[in-house]
Amino acid sequence: MTLNDAAVGATTILLIRHGETAWNAERRLQGHLDIALNAEGERQAAALGAALAGEHIDLVISSDLARARQTAEAVCRARGAPGFAASAGAVLLDPQLLDPQLRERCYGGFEGLLYSEIAARFPLEFAAWQARNIDAILPPGKNQGETFRSFFDRTTTAILGHAARHPGQTLALVAHGGVLECAYRAALGLPLETPRDFKVHNASINRFTVEQGRLTLVSWGEIGHLRQVALDDLP
Repeated sequence: MTLNDAAVGATTILLIRHGETAWNAERRLQGHLDIALNAEGERQAAALGAALAGEHIDLVISSDLARARQTAEAVCRARGAPGFAASAGAVLLDPQLLDPQLRERCYGGFEGLLYSEIAARFPLEFAAWQARNIDAILPPGKNQGETFRSFFDRTTTAILGHAARHPGQTLALVAHGGVLECAYRAALGLPLETPRDFKVHNASINRFTVEQGRLTLVSWGEIGHLRQVALDDLP
């Protein structure tokens, strides 16, 4: 790292999971299938946008799947910008900043099924998945499945790549639950084989820094902005 690199400082990453979809609510696996936000997800995305409206963000980058893109649009809309790209002092929307490398893990033949249906239709593959076999091959489906190891490599490379291209800036990356899990594991050095014993909330804000190619976790699972005001709370 050069002296100029050191002067720039760390890149800040706001890693955001998309709002809720109908398939989230019923525990139907989405993967690469392109499912839009439901009404609750739209509410969550709007609340997220309002929470981030006053924060400095240089660039908003999103997975190209609709549920992430819609969430990112809400963030941009709350900042008074209709689009996706950065210009001087503003965040605008640009299709060039829809990144398929930030997609959820592809689950092959599991996609579109309830967890109970996966267990019944693919018992051996389901057992390997639940046992955290990170190199297990998923059954074929509409999309080609990927192992957890390859998914981890894809997503962490994408996050670090965006940070490297924008040193010293603040990036909002809008992605998926599995992507957030990979970043959390990378930052804390957690083995990929261990169970996921931490929550990954829809429309949550999760803060990291990246310096010298290393992810550091700053805060996890900010969801206070999603709380609905009860009638008793109104003045």
